[in-house]
Amino acid sequence: MEELIPGLQAELEHTVTDADSASRWGSGLVPVFSTPALVGLMESAAVNALTGHLAPGQTTVGARMDVRHLAATPVGMQVRARAELTAVEGRKLVFKIQAWDAVELIGEAIHERFVIDEARFLAKVQAKVR
Repeated sequence: MEELIPGLQAELEHTVTDADSASRWGSGLVPVFSTPALVGLMESAAVNALTGHLAPGQTTVGARMDVRHLAATPVGMQVRARAELTAVEGRKLVFKIQAWDAVELIGEAIHERFVIDEARFLAKVQAKVR
């Protein structure tokens, strides 16, 4: 693994669509940005922060997401998430993530990912179906 150091960051923007809504995801009955879609945006921002910083053949997998969804966002509004790598503990990476809509902070999270050898990981997964 190349040296990963705290401070790596990435920001990701997205316009909320009906496909992102709580009513579509089954996480509620209202047409607002769903918690599952928020989690996906946050996780994608963390993955993007690592772009270009992993050795060939390495990738990461999510292991934990402690998220607080703080405010509702209507369909059609833009949201953005910013992830910052705050700790590296061997293969474990810890991110602080915040998300905003055009008005306010809508979410925050602590997210853990693990650096893995992609081929070895996929071989273990495929062994489950044999």
